Amino acid sequence: MDQLDHRILGILQKEGRISFAELARRVHLSPTPCVERVRRLERHGYIQDYAAHLDPHKLGAHLLAFVEIRLDRTTPDVFERFKEAMTSLAEVQECHMVAGGFDYLVKLRVADMEAYRRILGERIAALPGVEQTHTYFVMEEVKSTHAFALPPVKADTSRAGRALGRRE
Repeated sequence: MDQLDHRILGILQKEGRISFAELARRVHLSPTPCVERVRRLERHGYIQDYAAHLDPHKLGAHLLAFVEIRLDRTTPDVFERFKEAMTSLAEVQECHMVAGGFDYLVKLRVADMEAYRRILGERIAALPGVEQTHTYFVMEEVKSTHAFALPPVKADTSRAGRALGRRE
């Protein structure tokens, strides 16, 4: 991973549909080496996927909520059942196990309050092991992005490091 790979990742995470020709132009490479770098970044797992970001409001998913979930016991089987349930619910956009006063933080996007009450009551709170939920409804989305600040690249000035950066 070198500065050029970093620049490629920065552009791709914001503009996943950019052509290889335009990407190569922006990072000052010819197209073939640029494509080779992107393929290597994909192979090594730096690039996990490409996706379209849809407008939830135009598609009727107007209500965004964050739900704190506390489990009544923290055993491997309860954790596993909960994870399976969350990954199967299309309305769950994110689910994170957290440290603190509750066990999971879940991001839900649904059509309206009725849909929220249905999914919470029938699909989440009804799960074995769920002791308590607390919901925060979003009044305004100030920022929503999948892009994140890339950590700085550590310069490796050794001969082996330079060679690895070119051929990894």
